[in-house]
Amino acid sequence: MLSRLCRALHPPPLLAMATRVLPRALHSAHASAMALSTNSHFKLPFPPTAAHISLAKSSSIFGRKFHNGLSCTRDRKWSVGGWYGKVFASQRDYRKFRKRPLKKRDKEKELELSVKICIEEQLPDDPEILDIAEMLRLNVPMAMKLAFDNLKDSEYQTRDRVINDVGCFETVELSVLLCNDEFIRELNKDWRDEDHPTDVLSMSQHIPELELPILMLGDIVISVETAARQAEERGQNLLDEIRILLVHGLLHLLGFDHELSDEAEAEMEKEEEILLKSLGWKGKGLIQSAYDAEDADSPPLENIDRKKEGSLRFYRPKFSYIFCDMDGTLLNSKSQISSATVEALRDATSRGVKVVIATGKTRPAVITLFKSVGLAGKDGIASEVSPGVFVQGLLVYGRQGREISRRNLDLNVCKEAFLYSLEHKVPLIAFSEDRCLTLFHHPLVDSLHTIYNEPKAEIIPSVDQLLAGTDIQKVIFLDTVEGVNTTLRPYWAEAIGDNASVVQACPDMLEIVPPGTSKGSGVKILLDHLGVSPKEIMAIGDGENDVEMLELASLGVALSNGSEKAKAAADVIGASNDDNGAADAIYRYAF
Repeated sequence: MLSRLCRALHPPPLLAMATRVLPRALHSAHASAMALSTNSHFKLPFPPTAAHISLAKSSSIFGRKFHNGLSCTRDRKWSVGGWYGKVFASQRDYRKFRKRPLKKRDKEKELELSVKICIEEQLPDDPEILDIAEMLRLNVPMAMKLAFDNLKDSEYQTRDRVINDVGCFETVELSVLLCNDEFIRELNKDWRDEDHPTDVLSMSQHIPELELPILMLGDIVISVETAARQAEERGQNLLDEIRILLVHGLLHLLGFDHELSDEAEAEMEKEEEILLKSLGWKGKGLIQSAYDAEDADSPPLENIDRKKEGSLRFYRPKFSYIFCDMDGTLLNSKSQISSATVEALRDATSRGVKVVIATGKTRPAVITLFKSVGLAGKDGIASEVSPGVFVQGLLVYGRQGREISRRNLDLNVCKEAFLYSLEHKVPLIAFSEDRCLTLFHHPLVDSLHTIYNEPKAEIIPSVDQLLAGTDIQKVIFLDTVEGVNTTLRPYWAEAIGDNASVVQACPDMLEIVPPGTSKGSGVKILLDHLGVSPKEIMAIGDGENDVEMLELASLGVALSNGSEKAKAAADVIGASNDDNGAADAIYRYAF
């Protein structure tokens, strides 16, 4: 049984409603309700209540009918009750029934239309969506009244006549829920066994056997995300597309089913056209629009990659912060930030998510890389005034880019490492804040600058001179992958004892760092400084130096190109860095 909660909205004060209605978010367990007549004369508000939408397996979904046999006629007057409420899903079991005549309603008593416009909780407070929800409060009753009027003298041969007229009811209830693709995809999986989003679902709640004075017409669920995509393809605005989907969904609830036959499709298409034209709404009916899209060879809905077509506006962020590694994560194998990753980072920050870099690199190297793709500076991802975790967590910068933590490597360890470098001719680089220091020229030393964008290494003539008055955070040996695995790592893991630790961010590099060093500890220092809980963050990495960070985060994502230790520590494994894995993780998990 699926249970979902939508956000409730207060209707505005009575006097304000006569001109323009402005919804406000309601964070309580109840929703206010108000009935108004079609000529905008107000009735007294009825008591606050909670609205429920039952999304039952027995519902009518895109033409699956489960009830028949009700027919009643009566001239009627109209009043409209419009309100917003919470949404719950539950399962209702129907049993077989016999037709029984319902008691006819007094001619003079008005038929009340109770319309519930709901916004699913994962939709953010987008002004356009809120305006559309308010407009639907007026539009939905108009469409219902016109559709009901057309039923009385209907000559359609294929429509299920389970509802032939509404004159014998005191109230007709209909709920319209606006949601995103993720929500409607789940409904499709649960009720239709189809794992893809659709634009609209119609779900009947009508149970003729109960002989109630209330016609529970059902629920219309509309994906605003898909509607926006279709509106763009068809050259119309979002409200027009949602109105078209509303008409289509309403006709399904009234017994039309375009999937039965060509004749049924033609009849439903005709009624869509009649309703839209009578209401003065723009656009073609959904059936005709679908044929137009087919003729134009538009991609099928299920083939469009969700959350990658500018659709993050339809999702609330799940995390306040995303902590990202650089090498092997945001950077591909060419040490570049791909255009797809750039777009994902821009999308995330535009939705209010703060992206923080946690890397073994120096801050200047990170700023250089982001400057190359237009994401450096105060309003970008990295700058000298941005928070960040650098040099494996040994340098941490907080608010306004000020240093809040620094750890240095034991000078004796540094001296032993440089003496080993000279003796075995293995290049070694010392990282000292924003500088890189080494003892001799070597192509691998140059590559750290030309490929990895680190500051160009300064050649220092002797070990003593290099260490004099210098704080060194870490040193890196550069060699082949085989040389690191078979010689350097085994030797230094034993030689340093408890005075330092060895770690690898890249297969052809071995880093010696202070004991207990990890990006995770640096991230924890920064979170404490910012007053942010680990539950609020998502982390993306690939190396064994990312393990603690991945474990700390509420959601840790290791890319498929990463180390086995990183993958074991992560909650999920994403695509590789050469397949835009970081971008995919942001779209897939951050919203």
